[in-house]
Amino acid sequence: MKVAILAPVAWRSPPRHYGPWEQMASNVAEGLVALGVDVTLFATADSATAGTLAAVVAQGYEEDRTQDAKVLECLHISHLMERAGEFDVIHNHFDFLPLTYSRLIPTPMVTTIHGFSSARILPVYEKYAATTAYVSISHADRSPRLPYVATVYNGLRLPDFPFTAQPDDYLLFFGRIHPDKGTAEAIQIARQSHKRLLIAGIVQDAAYFRERVEPLLSEDVVFLGPAGPAQRQQLLGQALALLHPIGFDEPFGLSVAEAQLCGTPVIAFARGAMPELIQSGRTGFLVDTVGQAVEAVQQVGQLSRGACREWAAANFSQQKMAADYLAVYQRIVRH
Repeated sequence: MKVAILAPVAWRSPPRHYGPWEQMASNVAEGLVALGVDVTLFATADSATAGTLAAVVAQGYEEDRTQDAKVLECLHISHLMERAGEFDVIHNHFDFLPLTYSRLIPTPMVTTIHGFSSARILPVYEKYAATTAYVSISHADRSPRLPYVATVYNGLRLPDFPFTAQPDDYLLFFGRIHPDKGTAEAIQIARQSHKRLLIAGIVQDAAYFRERVEPLLSEDVVFLGPAGPAQRQQLLGQALALLHPIGFDEPFGLSVAEAQLCGTPVIAFARGAMPELIQSGRTGFLVDTVGQAVEAVQQVGQLSRGACREWAAANFSQQKMAADYLAVYQRIVRH
């Protein structure tokens, strides 16, 4: 089977720091290659893959902002669609724009919906529901207006997240600095728990950082900025717990799976996909308020870090994700 994976081109695949959709496109591609599938990854020219790389975009538009994002997206998507006949399946990780080609090409398309930026994009998904197969990344993120062929959880490379049996005594916030992610709430939880908090991530909302986060930074509340792969492993693995007090219905939450792979429990607000990612009372705690999160911090030492690793490895591995997608492709091609 010949499979084309269409990655976004905001960042390279896999990303150097941030870029969750690019990371998943890369993980699917490499997982399929390991299963013996003939994979072509359509991504930026500085991307890396064990399959075949196809690129007309030199560098991601978030890494070189002199470029026009829409121009790059049009060049990139059309590059694949003009070669569509070479492949048995196209796997789209690029949101709704590629759907508009699905009635014009002979190749079946699978689209992973990595979340809905707005309900306003749903009409495009509805229009092309008959010519592309939709996969959700969690049951929580399904729209009742769309048909789905499967839910496939995001999968991570297990060697990238080594198990840490003995943590340090700090709490960790790992993610975008944005109100949706609850950075300010994480600071409240840490301060009320009398624990040190490390904060790692890109500043996505500068005003929020300036007004709600930066004034509270201290020796005990430390902002580290973006964390690359090596620092990410260390931060996640050595944390007593990951704080994930989200303010929106998150479709998945990669850092939640990553932390548990390292053996680190997660204390999260029970929204979106969190009940699917966390076994409350076993691999972390699902809570509704800052106060409940503070209580959970007091109990987190009683949880088995080995159980966290076991759960995450069984459900959120690259190998499982690739096998699940291969099953989807085979079903689509047969039809």
